[in-house]
Amino acid sequence: MSAPAPGHDTIEALRRQIAACTLCAAHLPLGPRPIARFSATSRILIIGQAPGTKVHASGVAWDDDSGDRLRDWLGLDKSTFYDARNVAQMPMGFCYPGKASGGDLPPRKECAPRWHDAVLEVLPADRLTLLVGIHAQGRYLPHLKRLSLAERVSRFGEDLPFVALPHPAWRSRLFMAKHPWFAADILPPLRAMIAERLR
Repeated sequence: MSAPAPGHDTIEALRRQIAACTLCAAHLPLGPRPIARFSATSRILIIGQAPGTKVHASGVAWDDDSGDRLRDWLGLDKSTFYDARNVAQMPMGFCYPGKASGGDLPPRKECAPRWHDAVLEVLPADRLTLLVGIHAQGRYLPHLKRLSLAERVSRFGEDLPFVALPHPAWRSRLFMAKHPWFAADILPPLRAMIAERLR
């Protein structure tokens, strides 16, 4: 027998604990604003990097151009994407980490060890987990760390329930131009797999 799904009160308590987290506050230039979305029925889990400034301002995960690109890759409209009954969103770092030369800083390393297991425990066991970017792949597919991003992405279907994806920032256009197989051979079966999980 499978374990019973966690109750509403358990999940709400976890959400409140995450929202109140100040673990990295001293290192966050805009202060803590943890962003995560999940439920006991989320059969798709998206693990990204960390919120950018736009997402920090809105408090809504993937609320930027990269989110538009990711939704297009996955074949999901906004209403489905943001329905926690279907899709959970949990970055490697729940708060905006600050700027670095050429982009944002990496996700804070304290965050995932503190919160990921607690969130994973309330999600369905048969979930599909999309690892968006190298930080998520490094944590959940450590045995593939010697492979290039393209090699990890090309393994689609070999590491289930994990699927490695490039980060959908503007640079992903360069990745797609260099690797046309991503749009031709990876995205159609990925969309079909997601649609099946959501049925």
